[in-house]
Amino acid sequence: MSNEISKLEPKLLWESFYELTQIPRPSKKELQAIEYVEKFGKSLGLETIRDEVGNVIIRKPATPGMENRKGVILQGHIDMVPQKNSDNNHNFETDPIETLIEDGWVTANGTTLGADNGIGVAAGMAVLKSTGIEHGPVEALITMDEETGMTGANGLKPGLLQGDILLNLDSEDEGELYVGCAGGSNANVIFTYEEEAVPADSVAFKLNMTGLKGGHSGMDIVLGRGNSNKLMFRFLKAAVASVDARLASIDGGSLRNAIPREAFAVVTVPQENEKEFLELLAEMEQTFKAELANVEPTLTFVAEKTEMPAFVINEMVQDDLINGIQACPNGVIRMSDSMEGLVETSSNLAIVKSENKEVRIKCLIRSSVDSAKDDVESSMESVFRLAGAEVFFDGQYPGWKPNTDSQILNVMKEVYNNKWGKLPEIKGIHAGLECGILGSAYPHWDMISFGPTIRFPHSPDEKVNIETVDKFWKYLVETLKHIPVKE
Repeated sequence: MSNEISKLEPKLLWESFYELTQIPRPSKKELQAIEYVEKFGKSLGLETIRDEVGNVIIRKPATPGMENRKGVILQGHIDMVPQKNSDNNHNFETDPIETLIEDGWVTANGTTLGADNGIGVAAGMAVLKSTGIEHGPVEALITMDEETGMTGANGLKPGLLQGDILLNLDSEDEGELYVGCAGGSNANVIFTYEEEAVPADSVAFKLNMTGLKGGHSGMDIVLGRGNSNKLMFRFLKAAVASVDARLASIDGGSLRNAIPREAFAVVTVPQENEKEFLELLAEMEQTFKAELANVEPTLTFVAEKTEMPAFVINEMVQDDLINGIQACPNGVIRMSDSMEGLVETSSNLAIVKSENKEVRIKCLIRSSVDSAKDDVESSMESVFRLAGAEVFFDGQYPGWKPNTDSQILNVMKEVYNNKWGKLPEIKGIHAGLECGILGSAYPHWDMISFGPTIRFPHSPDEKVNIETVDKFWKYLVETLKHIPVKE
């Protein structure tokens, strides 16, 4: 495995990031990485704590002359989203990430890279390891399981951290400071079905919806990319109505916070309707391609003959399932009135999977307005209850309300302007930064989020721009020098 990225500048940061790429750390299975950063802190002789849920806190004293500054918490999450292309046999639980350098970017070979949020964690580690940076009291807070439930942030107890300012290192556009984020909620839908015999004189096909870009269900939802589950069920509704197709199984999407890139289904069709079925599929593939030509140029929808399934889903549940998914809110629901270009409310129909006489559906609802989030929950509940499904919600987390009087915001605006001759952009983000949850446990914290430029997080196309990592690091170092005096 090449370690070329460890030779990039800033060396301390890239060395730490390379080490993280060598340790499997998918969400909920990041114990090796947690143990690694805990051992890292102790190896530096720094006070190191692992709390009840697995978060790691590492404290570094102020450099001489900086003892009177406000304490800073450098925060990032250790877990990463495990996404890969369907033809890739990478095992996220055992295999290191294979990194590549391409045209000024670091990316991975057919998998997610883990720059979200490995770069942020590596930056915190680099500050802890450095000997030539001026800073006041510093604490690194490395949280676990951010991507699938914000378990670490939710489990962090008040009183463990001593600092006053939180620098969240989990944003993905250099030159932008984030001062607010969306809250979220998980919708869980369960259809229970009976198994019926396959109609006589049928043929079976496996449907493959592939080649979509996917992406982060918050930040990328505004791009209007295709949702493989919505497209698959749009076709299924037409196929059931026109050629008497029957659904045997469905497997679409894999993560609640990733726009689904692929969906697979097994269907049966009366033998006499086979030609019409294939013509319908080809026609709808062209329709999808035409509708999404600019955002999904590699979309592919094909059918291949397969072994006859043992059963099909009973017809009433099949039809209710199809209608429910067709009506389910998905995509951007409302844009922000107060911040141009920011999505206020959205929903992502993330996972549809049949198994053991159940079809389970997972959606992630996001909004910076709690009442709007509640309204989408109500709409979704109405749709699926009318369709006869069980519906419940969990994993709710708060948003982070912008503070226009933030002292650290004013400091970082000034630092950026002095260093690069322009002001950074001030933004909110349509994603579930941990700041909202952490701020509820530590309401006195003054918080900001920033980072280098990362593109296509939560997808195998994820990449981080090398030049902006260097700029991000210099910005962090300069900010630490200018932290205000503690009153």
